[in-house]
Amino acid sequence: MRNRFFPLTRRTFLQNSGLLVAGLAAGQTIHHKTAAQAAAPVPLDINSLAQFVDPLPIPRIISSDGMRPSPEHPGEKIPYYRLAMRELQSKVHRDVKPTRMWGFGGSSPGPTFETRSGQPLLVEWANDLPLQHFLPIDHTIHGAEASKSDVRAVTHLHGAKAPPKSDGYPDDWYVPGKSAVYHYPNHQEASQLWYHDHALGITRLNVYAGMFGSFLIRDEFEDGLNLPKGKFEIPLMIYDRAFDRDGQLFYPVSPDPKSPWVSEVFGDAVLVNGKLFPYLEVEPRKYRFRLLNAANARFFHLTFSNGQQFHQIGTDLGFLSAPVALKSLLIAPAERADLIVDFSDHAGETIVVNSDALTVMQFRVAKKVAVPDTSTLPSTLRPVAKLDPASAVKTRILTVGEADDMAGNARTMLLNNAHWDMPVTESPKLNSVEVWNLLNFTDDSHPIHLHLVRFQIIDRRTFVPEYYYHGGKIQYIGQPVPPAPNEAGWKDTVQVHPGMVTRIIARFEGYPGRYVWHCHILEHEDNEMMRPYDVVVE
Repeated sequence: MRNRFFPLTRRTFLQNSGLLVAGLAAGQTIHHKTAAQAAAPVPLDINSLAQFVDPLPIPRIISSDGMRPSPEHPGEKIPYYRLAMRELQSKVHRDVKPTRMWGFGGSSPGPTFETRSGQPLLVEWANDLPLQHFLPIDHTIHGAEASKSDVRAVTHLHGAKAPPKSDGYPDDWYVPGKSAVYHYPNHQEASQLWYHDHALGITRLNVYAGMFGSFLIRDEFEDGLNLPKGKFEIPLMIYDRAFDRDGQLFYPVSPDPKSPWVSEVFGDAVLVNGKLFPYLEVEPRKYRFRLLNAANARFFHLTFSNGQQFHQIGTDLGFLSAPVALKSLLIAPAERADLIVDFSDHAGETIVVNSDALTVMQFRVAKKVAVPDTSTLPSTLRPVAKLDPASAVKTRILTVGEADDMAGNARTMLLNNAHWDMPVTESPKLNSVEVWNLLNFTDDSHPIHLHLVRFQIIDRRTFVPEYYYHGGKIQYIGQPVPPAPNEAGWKDTVQVHPGMVTRIIARFEGYPGRYVWHCHILEHEDNEMMRPYDVVVE
C-alpha cells in the first residue's frame, strides 16, 4: 500500500448505481474504482416521479417519560426519556412503495428533543432492532469483524458537551434487546445538535438506514432575539439515498464480495425530513429553518430558484455575531446552519430549492399572511469571543490521508497516518487551549468533527504536500485565508479542503476522559479515519 498526494482540487463527476450526477462540492469526488464499479440492482427512476406532491413532514417533539434521579445530584430529579431504535416502513413518496428503514421512536428521522441550556436530562437509548442487518457489512473493516454481532448500535449526540460515558464511544455498542442510559447536562449555549448511530465499523450503514434525529437547546439569549418561532421555525434535515425500483434502499458495494466497502456513497434521491421532493406551504413572512446535512458523504450546494437572498444566523454550535447575507450555501455532512428566509416579497410564488443539478424541495408562498409578522432579523446576535492562538499551550500537526492498493483504489482512510487501535497520540489537558493544523493530502474535502468541544476556524492556507511528505516541514503557497463570514462562529465540524492546512483552535473544557475525532464522511469514518483522544487532568 502507498500514500497518494493530490493537487488542490479537480472537477470530476459522481457515478453511482449506474446514474450520473453532478459533483456538488469543490474537491468532492468519487475517484476510486471501487465506487465507480459498484454492482447495482435496477434503480428507481427518480426523474419519473412527480415532484412536490408530498407535504414536508415535521418530526414530532418528544415528551419525557417521567423523572429520574440525576447522576450528578442524586437528590434532584431530571427528565427521563426512553427512545427505541426499531425497523419501520416509510413512505418516501406518494408513488413509491413503502421503504424498509431503521429509525428512532418509529420514524426516520426520529423525534426532535427540545430542552434548555443547563437543564440536564437522561435518555435511555434502547436497541429494539432485528437480529440481521439488511445492508452489506464489510467484515474486513476494523470493528466489524465477523465475530461481532451484525446488528449493533450506540447513539452519539453530535455537538454535546457530555461525560465520556454518555458520548456514544464507537466501541460502546450493544446488541438488540439491550439499552444504555445517557446523561446530557446541556451546559452549553442555544444550538442545534443531532443524534445518530456511532457503532464502530457500521456507522455508515446504520445512519444510511435512517438512524438519526434533531436535538435543540434553547436559552434566555435566544428568547430575547424575537426570531420566528413555533410553526414558523422548521427543521430541515437533508440527505441523499439510492433506491431500487421496488422503493428499497440500495447501498453500493465494491466488485470484491469479500470486501464490499466503497470510499464514498452518493444517491440521486434527495430527501428532506424523510420525503422526496416535498413541498412546504409558507406565508409571505420570515421563517427560521434549522438546517442539517445528514448525508453520508454528499456536500449540498443550496440555492433558491428565484435567486433570492437569505441570512445565516448560526453555525453548528450557536449564533454568529451578526447575520450573514447569502444567495447560496455549501454545507458538508454533519454541519448545521441556522437560517432566516424572508418570503415577504414573494407572495403567491412557488420557489424551488436546488443543490446544483439536484432538486431538493419546493416552497409555496401564500398570497397573504394569516397573522402579522412581528418577528425580527436582528442586526447583531450573540458576540463570539475569539480564542487567541497565542493562548494555545500546544500546536499540533495532524494529517488527513489515505492508503491505496496497487490499482489506485482507496483501501484505508487515515488521520495522522494512524489506525484506530494504535496508542492515543493526542492528550490535551482539561481547560487548555490548543491549535490543530489539519493537513489534507487527499483530493477530497473532509468534514472533520471533534467530539466534546466547540472550536473556531483560524484560517486555511495552501501548502506543498510533497515537501511535507519528504522533508517533514510545511511549505506554504500564498497567504492564509480567513474563514468565510458564515463560518466565523462556534463549530464542531470543519471542512478541511484538499491541498490546504486548515487551522482550528479549541478549549478542551467539559470533562476528562476518552473521546474521538474523525472525518464525517461516514464511509471514511468506518474505515480508520477516526482516532481516539484523551482529555487529561494535570
